[in-house]
Amino acid sequence: MENRQFKDYIFITLKGIAMGAADVVPGVSGGTIAFISGIYEELLQSINSINFSLIGLLRTEGIKVVWKRINGKFLFSLLFGIGISVVSLAKLLSWLLKNEPVLLWSFFFGLVLASVLFIAKQISNWKVLTILFFVIGAVSAFYITTLQPLVTENPSGIQFFFAGALAICAMILPGISGAFILVLLGAYKPVLEAIHSRDIKIIAIVGAGAVIGLLFFSRILKWLFSNYKDITLSVLTGFVFGSLNKIWPWKKVLESKIIGEKLIVLKEESILPYNFEGESQLVYAVILAIIGFLTIVLLERIAIKNE
Repeated sequence: MENRQFKDYIFITLKGIAMGAADVVPGVSGGTIAFISGIYEELLQSINSINFSLIGLLRTEGIKVVWKRINGKFLFSLLFGIGISVVSLAKLLSWLLKNEPVLLWSFFFGLVLASVLFIAKQISNWKVLTILFFVIGAVSAFYITTLQPLVTENPSGIQFFFAGALAICAMILPGISGAFILVLLGAYKPVLEAIHSRDIKIIAIVGAGAVIGLLFFSRILKWLFSNYKDITLSVLTGFVFGSLNKIWPWKKVLESKIIGEKLIVLKEESILPYNFEGESQLVYAVILAIIGFLTIVLLERIAIKNE
C-alpha cells in the first residue's frame, strides 16, 4: 500500500484500538472488527510475509527492504493501536463488565449482529455447501459458548504459553473471542491482572505463545481464503452468528465458585430481559444495541465510499 498517507495510518491505528477493545471483552473477536473495517485479508497477508527467509533478506538487502516486505507501517500502526487499547481500556472494560454488564453486552450484541449480515454479504454464491458450513460454524461456536471454564488459581508457565497461542488464533478468527478462550482455559483474569500490574514475565510468556500461534494459524487462514473463499466466509459467518449466545446481555448464573476473593462463573444461561432487571435498563440496553448495529452500518458505508 505505497499510496497511503499519514492520515491513513492514523485510521489504521484507530482500527487497532477498536480491535484491542474488542479482544479485551470475553465474547467479542478482534478478528470481527478487522473484517468489518476492511483490513482482514491484508492483515493475514502481512502476517504470512513473516518467515525465516527474512533473516537472509535482512543480511543482503537491509532493514528497509524487510520492512517493506512485511508491510511494516501497516502492522506497526495496527499493533500500536491494539497496544494502546489493551493497556488503557483493560481496566475500564473490567469495571464495566463488573458494574454495567447488560449495557456493555448490549452494545457489543448490536455490533456483532450487524457483523453477521456484513460478513454474509461477502459470500458471492450461497448454495447447499455454503449453507451447510454456515450451520457447522454456528453450531460449533454455540457449543463453545456453553463450555464451562477451567478453574485454575495459579496457571503454570506452560498453561500461559498455550493460552496465548490458542487465544491469538481466536482473536484473528471472526466470531470466536480470544478473551473468551482465555476464560475457558482459566487464564483470563490472571492475564488481565498481569497487564494491570505490568508483570513482564507472564506477559512475555503469553506473548511468545501468541506469536507462535499467530504465525501458524494465519497461514492456514490465508490458504483457506485463497482456495475456498466462499466456504471459509460461510464458516466465519456461522462462527459470528453462533457466538451471539455468549454476548446476549441478559444472563442467569447457574453455577459459580469463589476462589480467594473472586467469584468465578462456571455455568450460566441466556434469559429474556423481563426476567432480569428494571425497564429503564432495558430501554438503555436497546438503545446501545441499536448504536452498536448502526456503527457497523456506518463503517460499511465509509468503506464503500473509500473504494
